[in-house]
Amino acid sequence: MLTRKEWGIAQIAAHLGISETEVRATIDRLVELSLLRRSSGALRAGSPSVAFHDLLQRQRADLLRRQEEFVATEHAVDRLIQEYSELCAAGARHECDCLESVEAVRARIETLARGATSECLSFMPGGAQSPESLEASRPLDHEMLARGVSVRTVYQDSACNDTATLAYARWMTGLGGEVRTAPTLPIRIVMFDREVALLPLDPTASRKGAVEVCGEGIITALLALFEEVWDHAAPFGSGRQRCDQSITMQERELLRLLAQGLTDEATSKKLGIGLRTHRRMVADLMDRLGARSRFEAGVKAVEKGWLAPAS
Repeated sequence: MLTRKEWGIAQIAAHLGISETEVRATIDRLVELSLLRRSSGALRAGSPSVAFHDLLQRQRADLLRRQEEFVATEHAVDRLIQEYSELCAAGARHECDCLESVEAVRARIETLARGATSECLSFMPGGAQSPESLEASRPLDHEMLARGVSVRTVYQDSACNDTATLAYARWMTGLGGEVRTAPTLPIRIVMFDREVALLPLDPTASRKGAVEVCGEGIITALLALFEEVWDHAAPFGSGRQRCDQSITMQERELLRLLAQGLTDEATSKKLGIGLRTHRRMVADLMDRLGARSRFEAGVKAVEKGWLAPAS
């Protein structure tokens, strides 16, 4: 437009190798930006300094508008959170809420973890934890520990045989978290600030979802259960806890489960170990006890004091 003032639409399109429709659209855009001006039916090039100044002014105004919208949204979110907290304190929430998918559970855990102010307690049964679960937990645990939130976790003894779970536990203790292990765990629990807890909808299949509970009575019971298990669990890194010099806590728990008549599959699942590992442990115990049957092993375990007699 500066060097070929006499050219029309067709000549510009031919020179640039684009369609006349594109040329007209571009001219309209340049007029909108004040880089071209219409005067007496003709187009004249505008001053770039004026045009770009106007453009920057419009962008600045748009930026200020978006900042104001962000601040307004932030205030609205703060009010919502405050009202939600007040309703919870007043007992307006249901004491149980169902979260019927893994995604819903993870989203709720993320919200609770980022709002935690004092404590996060958890039981993590099942032995080795999935890499996906550990990866999802890492940023949340890091943020809580950085804020000074107390994080206490109990894994099963068998989790120490998994490289990824072992590395995660070491990472967490290195940041100030506390980790212990127990032969078995009653159920998967995640509890925040002694106010709300998540439990699996189906204890045998945690991927089916969770139930969120917040009633004072059930939280008190869950807290008592956690502290009981925590007190008897072995500090992480202390090696396999032994009842005496002859048997570990995990081996005693295996004997106790067998004495209850549980199948190999059920027992191995409770201990968080594979079926082959389970059967190898049973064979080793029978050999050490000099027993030719599981029933005889139970009798001799009681005689040695490895297992309490049935009441």
